[in-house]
Amino acid sequence: MQALTHRVQYYETDRMGVTHHSNYIRFMEEARVAYLEQLGFPYAELERRGVISPVTAVNCKYLATTTFDDRITVDVRVEAFNGVVLTIGYDMTKQDGTRVFTGTSEHCFLNPEGHFIRLRRDQKEFYEMLMRELNVHHPAEGETSHE
Repeated sequence: MQALTHRVQYYETDRMGVTHHSNYIRFMEEARVAYLEQLGFPYAELERRGVISPVTAVNCKYLATTTFDDRITVDVRVEAFNGVVLTIGYDMTKQDGTRVFTGTSEHCFLNPEGHFIRLRRDQKEFYEMLMRELNVHHPAEGETSHE
């Protein structure tokens, strides 16, 4: 998958001139949306299919600062998936290779009425794609993860 590159905007920095910490969560979402689109499952299409995927947890570790006009590369991967909870992993680096951030986001899957969806049964293609992606990054886990 092609990583997302984000150019830090002036409005994303704080009074100290560094990227405000809350923006990294936005960068995570931007990269996650692009990642799923590259895999053939754009968020808008999932929502048309009746799949809503709220964030249930976010974990962030800030390793170095970024400032206005820095280019950040955001690598995304399926970190874990058990058929119910999806964990996406993120690594962000500056152009010089400095790792600036690592984190995860956890997601569940609901229908528009707010009820849990069994992806394996109700969205089989999406489920299979997530399992394939898990196998790319964690082969042993992907073989045993199931719903």
